[in-house]
Amino acid sequence: MKHGKKYRSALKKAPQKPVSIEEAVKFVKANAGAKFDETVDVYFHLGKELTKGDTAVRGIVKLPNGSGKSVKVAVFAGGDAAEAAKQAGADFVGMADLVEKVTKEGWCDFDVAIATVEAMKEVRKCARVLGPRGLMPNPKTGTVTDDTATAVKEAKGGKVDFRMDKTGNLSVVAGKRSFDADKLVENVKAVISAVQAAKPATVKGVFIKSVTISSTMGVGVPVIAAADAE
Repeated sequence: MKHGKKYRSALKKAPQKPVSIEEAVKFVKANAGAKFDETVDVYFHLGKELTKGDTAVRGIVKLPNGSGKSVKVAVFAGGDAAEAAKQAGADFVGMADLVEKVTKEGWCDFDVAIATVEAMKEVRKCARVLGPRGLMPNPKTGTVTDDTATAVKEAKGGKVDFRMDKTGNLSVVAGKRSFDADKLVENVKAVISAVQAAKPATVKGVFIKSVTISSTMGVGVPVIAAADAE
C-alpha cells in the first residue's frame, strides 16, 4: 500500500519506542493523516495463548467523553419496550419486520443491535448475518435487555463494544482527532482499563503484548501501557 506525503513525513517523526499516552495523543493530534476529522483508535496485540481454544476477549467501555461518532441503533422489541426505544432515539425499531429484513436481505445498516429478552427468540434467526459482523445482541455487552431506553442512550452516548479477532488483535474507538487532548487521553485510559479488565481468568503470563494509538489515516504510536497488563 502506497502512503501519501503527509503519512511519510509523520512516519519519520513518529516515536519508535513506547511513549506515554499523553505524548502519543499529542503526536496523533499534531499529525493529521487526512483532511476530515479522523477517528482515533487504540489497537491491542494480545498474547498468543488467547488465539487457542475458546478463550475470547470481549467487553464494553463507556467512553467518558463519548466517541464522537454518529451511532445507528437498531432495536428488536415490541410493545412498551419498542416505544421506549423510539423515544430514546433509536434509528430502527421493530420485531418480525426487522428480523425478516436481516435474514432475507442481509440488512445490517446499523452500528449497534439491541433486543429485549423476549425478542431474542426471534433475533437468534439473524445470528448467521449479525454474528460475523459482531452485531449480535449479547447480555454480556448489555445489548440484551428490557430497559431499551437506557441501552439506546448508552449506545448513542459513547458505550463501545469490543471483541478480539482470531489473530489476537483488538481495536477500540477512543474518539475523534478534534477532541481536546485531555479528553482523548481520558478516553484512551478508559479503553485500556476496560480491556485489562476483560482478561480471561484462565490466561496466564502476558495478556497485552503491545498497545498502539492511531488516527484513521495516521501513523501508529506505541504507548507505555502493555506492561501494566501482565
